[in-house]
Amino acid sequence: MTRSLAERAVEVLSTADGRAKTALSHAHAADWFAARAAGAPLPVGQAQPPLSPARPDRPELLPPRDVPRRRPGSPQGRIALLHALAHIELNAVDLHWDIIARFSHIPMPMGFYDDWVKAADEESRHFNLICDVLESMGSHYGALPAHAGMWRAAEDTRDDLLGRLAVVPMVLEARGLDVTPGMIEIFAKAGLPQAEAALRIIYAEEVGHVAYGSKWFHFLCGRNNEDPKDAFHSLVRRYFHGALKPPFNDEKRAEAGLPPDFYWPLAEEIERGDTGI
Repeated sequence: MTRSLAERAVEVLSTADGRAKTALSHAHAADWFAARAAGAPLPVGQAQPPLSPARPDRPELLPPRDVPRRRPGSPQGRIALLHALAHIELNAVDLHWDIIARFSHIPMPMGFYDDWVKAADEESRHFNLICDVLESMGSHYGALPAHAGMWRAAEDTRDDLLGRLAVVPMVLEARGLDVTPGMIEIFAKAGLPQAEAALRIIYAEEVGHVAYGSKWFHFLCGRNNEDPKDAFHSLVRRYFHGALKPPFNDEKRAEAGLPPDFYWPLAEEIERGDTGI
Protein backbone atom coordinates (compact mmCIF):
# COMPACT_ATOMS: atom_id res chain seq x y z
CA MET A 1 0.00 0.00 0.00
CA THR A 2 1.35 3.41 -0.98
CA ARG A 3 2.17 5.57 2.01
CA SER A 4 0.78 9.07 1.91
CA LEU A 5 2.89 12.21 1.97
CA ALA A 6 1.53 13.06 5.43
CA GLU A 7 2.58 9.65 6.75
CA ARG A 8 6.04 10.13 5.30
CA ALA A 9 6.25 13.54 6.94
CA VAL A 10 5.48 11.99 10.33
CA GLU A 11 8.21 9.40 9.71
CA VAL A 12 10.75 12.19 9.27
CA LEU A 13 9.47 13.98 12.38
CA SER A 14 9.72 10.76 14.39
CA THR A 15 13.38 10.11 13.45
CA ALA A 16 15.84 11.41 16.04
CA ASP A 17 19.28 11.24 14.41
CA GLY A 18 20.00 14.24 12.22
CA ARG A 19 21.75 12.40 9.40
CA ALA A 20 19.07 9.68 9.38
CA LYS A 21 16.31 12.29 9.45
CA THR A 22 17.73 14.14 6.47
CA ALA A 23 18.31 10.89 4.54
CA LEU A 24 14.61 10.07 4.95
CA SER A 25 13.71 13.61 3.98
CA HIS A 26 15.72 13.34 0.76
CA ALA A 27 14.21 9.94 -0.04
CA HIS A 28 10.61 11.06 0.49
CA ALA A 29 11.18 14.23 -1.52
CA ALA A 30 12.63 12.20 -4.40
CA ASP A 31 9.63 9.85 -4.31
CA TRP A 32 7.19 12.76 -4.26
CA PHE A 33 8.69 14.52 -7.25
CA ALA A 34 9.22 11.30 -9.22
CA ALA A 35 5.55 10.43 -8.79
CA ARG A 36 4.53 13.95 -9.76
CA ALA A 37 6.67 13.76 -12.91
CA ALA A 38 5.12 10.40 -13.81
CA GLY A 39 1.64 11.87 -13.56
CA ALA A 40 0.69 9.60 -10.66
CA PRO A 41 1.18 11.78 -7.56
CA LEU A 42 1.35 10.22 -4.13
CA PRO A 43 -1.75 10.81 -2.02
CA VAL A 44 -1.38 13.68 0.44
CA GLY A 45 -3.45 11.82 3.04
CA GLN A 46 -3.72 12.77 6.67
CA ALA A 47 -1.57 11.90 9.67
CA GLN A 48 -1.08 13.11 13.22
CA PRO A 49 2.42 14.52 13.78
CA PRO A 50 4.03 14.59 17.23
CA LEU A 51 3.79 17.87 19.12
CA SER A 52 7.60 18.01 19.06
CA PRO A 53 9.93 16.14 16.69
CA ALA A 54 12.26 13.40 17.85
CA ARG A 55 15.72 14.66 18.78
CA PRO A 56 19.06 12.95 19.44
CA ASP A 57 20.48 12.78 22.97
CA ARG A 58 22.97 15.46 21.96
CA PRO A 59 23.05 18.42 21.72
CA GLU A 60 21.91 19.31 25.20
CA LEU A 61 19.02 21.74 24.81
CA LEU A 62 19.21 24.78 27.10
CA PRO A 63 16.99 27.81 27.73
CA PRO A 64 18.03 30.59 25.32
CA ARG A 65 19.57 32.69 28.10
CA ASP A 66 21.82 29.77 29.12
CA VAL A 67 23.33 29.09 25.69
CA PRO A 68 26.92 30.45 25.70
CA ARG A 69 27.44 33.48 23.50
CA ARG A 70 29.25 32.92 20.21
CA ARG A 71 32.32 35.05 19.47
CA PRO A 72 33.18 34.28 15.84
CA GLY A 73 36.61 35.92 15.98
CA SER A 74 38.15 32.67 17.26
CA PRO A 75 38.13 29.14 15.79
CA GLN A 76 36.04 27.94 18.73
CA GLY A 77 33.60 30.78 18.18
CA ARG A 78 33.25 29.96 14.50
CA ILE A 79 32.55 26.32 15.39
CA ALA A 80 29.90 27.48 17.86
CA LEU A 81 28.32 29.67 15.18
CA LEU A 82 28.20 26.75 12.72
CA HIS A 83 26.80 24.44 15.40
CA ALA A 84 23.99 26.90 16.08
CA LEU A 85 23.31 27.09 12.35
CA ALA A 86 23.19 23.29 12.05
CA HIS A 87 20.61 23.26 14.85
CA ILE A 88 18.54 25.87 13.01
CA GLU A 89 18.68 23.88 9.78
CA LEU A 90 17.63 20.64 11.51
CA ASN A 91 14.65 22.42 13.02
CA ALA A 92 13.83 23.82 9.59
CA VAL A 93 13.70 20.30 8.13
CA ASP A 94 11.13 19.38 10.75
CA LEU A 95 9.19 22.61 10.40
CA HIS A 96 8.64 22.04 6.68
CA TRP A 97 7.55 18.43 7.09
CA ASP A 98 5.38 19.44 10.04
CA ILE A 99 3.44 22.01 8.01
CA ILE A 100 2.60 19.23 5.52
CA ALA A 101 1.42 16.72 8.12
CA ARG A 102 -0.17 19.05 10.67
CA PHE A 103 -2.34 20.89 8.18
CA SER A 104 -3.06 18.04 5.78
CA HIS A 105 -6.76 18.29 6.71
CA ILE A 106 -6.93 21.74 5.08
CA PRO A 107 -7.56 21.54 1.31
CA MET A 108 -4.64 23.13 -0.50
CA PRO A 109 -3.41 23.08 -4.12
CA MET A 110 -0.76 20.52 -5.02
CA GLY A 111 1.73 23.35 -5.44
CA PHE A 112 1.61 23.92 -1.68
CA TYR A 113 3.02 20.44 -1.11
CA ASP A 114 5.52 20.80 -3.94
CA ASP A 115 6.91 23.93 -2.30
CA TRP A 116 7.26 22.56 1.22
CA VAL A 117 8.66 19.20 0.12
CA LYS A 118 11.26 21.09 -1.93
CA ALA A 119 12.02 23.37 1.03
CA ALA A 120 12.41 20.38 3.37
CA ASP A 121 14.72 18.69 0.85
CA GLU A 122 16.87 21.82 0.62
CA GLU A 123 16.99 22.29 4.40
CA SER A 124 18.15 18.68 4.67
CA ARG A 125 21.02 19.49 2.33
CA HIS A 126 21.82 22.62 4.35
CA PHE A 127 22.05 20.61 7.58
CA ASN A 128 24.39 18.10 5.99
CA LEU A 129 26.56 20.81 4.43
CA ILE A 130 27.06 22.48 7.81
CA CYS A 131 27.68 19.13 9.52
CA ASP A 132 30.33 18.37 6.90
CA VAL A 133 32.03 21.70 7.67
CA LEU A 134 31.89 21.08 11.41
CA GLU A 135 33.44 17.65 10.97
CA SER A 136 36.19 19.08 8.76
CA MET A 137 37.00 21.45 11.65
CA GLY A 138 37.21 18.61 14.18
CA SER A 139 33.75 19.01 15.68
CA HIS A 140 30.26 17.64 15.04
CA TYR A 141 26.59 18.42 15.57
CA GLY A 142 25.81 17.61 19.20
CA ALA A 143 29.21 18.66 20.52
CA LEU A 144 27.83 21.91 22.00
CA PRO A 145 24.59 22.86 23.74
CA ALA A 146 21.82 24.36 21.63
CA HIS A 147 18.77 26.60 21.89
CA ALA A 148 15.74 24.82 23.40
CA GLY A 149 13.18 27.39 22.26
CA MET A 150 13.39 26.84 18.51
CA TRP A 151 10.25 24.71 18.29
CA ARG A 152 8.08 27.17 20.23
CA ALA A 153 6.76 28.86 17.09
CA ALA A 154 5.59 25.49 15.78
CA GLU A 155 3.81 24.61 19.01
CA ASP A 156 2.18 28.03 19.30
CA THR A 157 0.83 27.85 15.73
CA ARG A 158 -0.10 24.15 15.70
CA ASP A 159 -3.78 25.02 15.10
CA ASP A 160 -3.27 28.02 12.82
CA LEU A 161 -1.85 27.55 9.32
CA LEU A 162 -1.92 31.26 8.57
CA GLY A 163 -0.08 31.94 11.82
CA ARG A 164 2.50 29.27 10.99
CA LEU A 165 3.19 30.84 7.60
CA ALA A 166 3.49 34.31 9.15
CA VAL A 167 5.89 33.35 11.93
CA VAL A 168 8.09 30.62 10.43
CA PRO A 169 8.96 31.53 6.83
CA MET A 170 7.96 35.22 6.94
CA VAL A 171 9.66 36.11 10.25
CA LEU A 172 12.15 33.42 11.31
CA GLU A 173 13.44 32.48 7.87
CA ALA A 174 13.35 36.07 6.70
CA ARG A 175 15.70 36.85 9.59
CA GLY A 176 18.16 34.48 7.97
CA LEU A 177 18.23 36.74 4.92
CA ASP A 178 19.30 39.59 7.20
CA VAL A 179 22.13 37.84 9.05
CA THR A 180 23.60 35.37 6.55
CA PRO A 181 25.62 37.92 4.52
CA GLY A 182 27.50 38.83 7.70
CA MET A 183 28.22 35.17 8.41
CA ILE A 184 29.50 34.68 4.86
CA GLU A 185 31.89 37.57 5.43
CA ILE A 186 33.13 36.08 8.72
CA PHE A 187 34.08 32.78 7.11
CA ALA A 188 35.51 34.41 3.98
CA LYS A 189 37.82 36.57 6.12
CA ALA A 190 38.80 33.50 8.17
CA GLY A 191 39.89 31.69 5.00
CA LEU A 192 37.33 28.88 5.33
CA PRO A 193 36.03 28.37 1.77
CA GLN A 194 33.98 25.24 2.56
CA ALA A 195 31.98 27.12 5.17
CA GLU A 196 31.64 30.16 2.92
CA ALA A 197 30.38 28.03 0.01
CA ALA A 198 27.83 26.25 2.23
CA LEU A 199 26.51 29.57 3.51
CA ARG A 200 26.19 30.96 -0.01
CA ILE A 201 24.03 27.97 -1.00
CA ILE A 202 21.87 28.42 2.09
CA TYR A 203 21.50 32.16 1.47
CA ALA A 204 20.39 31.66 -2.15
CA GLU A 205 17.85 28.95 -1.32
CA GLU A 206 16.36 30.59 1.76
CA VAL A 207 14.95 33.36 -0.44
CA GLY A 208 12.72 30.71 -2.00
CA HIS A 209 11.53 29.46 1.38
CA VAL A 210 10.48 32.94 2.47
CA ALA A 211 8.79 33.34 -0.91
CA TYR A 212 6.81 30.13 -0.40
CA GLY A 213 5.59 31.47 2.92
CA SER A 214 4.55 34.79 1.41
CA LYS A 215 2.84 33.12 -1.57
CA TRP A 216 0.71 30.77 0.50
CA PHE A 217 0.02 33.40 3.14
CA HIS A 218 -1.41 35.66 0.45
CA PHE A 219 -3.31 32.72 -1.06
CA LEU A 220 -5.02 31.95 2.26
CA CYS A 221 -5.74 35.62 2.94
CA GLY A 222 -7.44 35.80 -0.45
CA ARG A 223 -9.42 32.65 0.31
CA ASN A 224 -10.49 34.14 3.67
CA ASN A 225 -11.07 37.65 2.30
CA GLU A 226 -8.48 39.11 4.70
CA ASP A 227 -6.05 41.97 4.11
CA PRO A 228 -2.60 40.30 4.06
CA LYS A 229 -0.70 43.13 5.73
CA ASP A 230 -3.22 43.56 8.55
CA ALA A 231 -3.38 39.79 9.07
CA PHE A 232 0.41 39.52 9.16
CA HIS A 233 0.73 42.27 11.77
CA SER A 234 -1.97 40.71 13.93
CA LEU A 235 -0.51 37.19 13.76
CA VAL A 236 3.07 38.25 14.45
CA ARG A 237 1.94 40.22 17.48
CA ARG A 238 0.04 37.16 18.70
CA TYR A 239 2.59 34.44 18.09
CA PHE A 240 6.10 35.84 17.79
CA HIS A 241 7.97 35.99 21.09
CA GLY A 242 10.84 38.23 20.18
CA ALA A 243 11.85 41.40 18.45
CA LEU A 244 11.92 42.23 14.74
CA LYS A 245 15.28 43.94 14.80
CA PRO A 246 16.78 46.00 11.97
CA PRO A 247 18.87 46.19 9.92
CA PHE A 248 16.73 44.31 7.44
CA ASN A 249 17.84 42.95 4.08
CA ASP A 250 15.16 44.90 2.23
CA GLU A 251 16.35 43.79 -1.22
CA LYS A 252 16.22 40.04 -0.54
CA ARG A 253 13.02 40.35 1.50
CA ALA A 254 11.36 42.14 -1.44
CA GLU A 255 12.66 39.44 -3.81
CA ALA A 256 10.87 36.93 -1.56
CA GLY A 257 7.59 38.88 -1.69
CA LEU A 258 7.94 40.54 1.71
CA PRO A 259 7.61 44.34 1.34
CA PRO A 260 8.86 46.79 3.99
CA ASP A 261 5.38 47.82 5.14
CA PHE A 262 4.92 44.27 6.46
CA TYR A 263 7.83 44.27 8.89
CA TRP A 264 9.02 47.83 9.54
CA PRO A 265 5.89 48.86 11.50
CA LEU A 266 6.43 45.91 13.84
CA ALA A 267 10.07 46.87 14.40
CA GLU A 268 9.03 50.44 15.15
CA GLU A 269 6.48 49.21 17.70
CA ILE A 270 9.17 47.25 19.48
CA GLU A 271 11.55 50.23 19.45
CA ARG A 272 8.80 52.27 21.16
CA GLY A 273 8.31 49.50 23.69
CA ASP A 274 4.82 48.70 22.34
CA THR A 275 5.03 45.06 21.33
CA GLY A 276 1.31 44.54 20.90
CA ILE A 277 1.58 41.25 22.80
